[in-house]
Amino acid sequence: MNTAILAPATVLVLWSIVMLFWIAFTRFPAMKAMRAERGKSGGVSKARAGGRGQDLEGLIPDKVNWKAHNYTHLMEQPTIFYATVLILAVAGATSLDVLLAWGYVALRIVHSLWQALVNTIPIRMLIFFTATGLLIVLAVRALLVTL
Repeated sequence: MNTAILAPATVLVLWSIVMLFWIAFTRFPAMKAMRAERGKSGGVSKARAGGRGQDLEGLIPDKVNWKAHNYTHLMEQPTIFYATVLILAVAGATSLDVLLAWGYVALRIVHSLWQALVNTIPIRMLIFFTATGLLIVLAVRALLVTL
């Protein structure tokens, strides 16, 4: 088993945890500010009890919500990456596979930073589609090594 390919996957797991904490460190102050607005029209009083993060859309600043949007993205497509990496680790990843995996992870981190801080769509889409291209190549390579 080539465990070198597991390192990029582990870094992406840790990065996802960083994004989770970033959500907390930005959302809690925003929610505190909403509580201060309670007496005015709007604020936390419009958030329903037991609601979910997406219920805060339009109630807290968009820039705060961008971190949560990205965290959701990190729970979606990367699941395919994790499965692909495990297949390659078991079936015999090459140094090219490891390089592609690191490229994917680097682009996902850049995508996170872009979405959390700037969030212009054309650049974000370019980063996303480039990372997706690397994932497609990895998935095809995983298929070929298992046939």
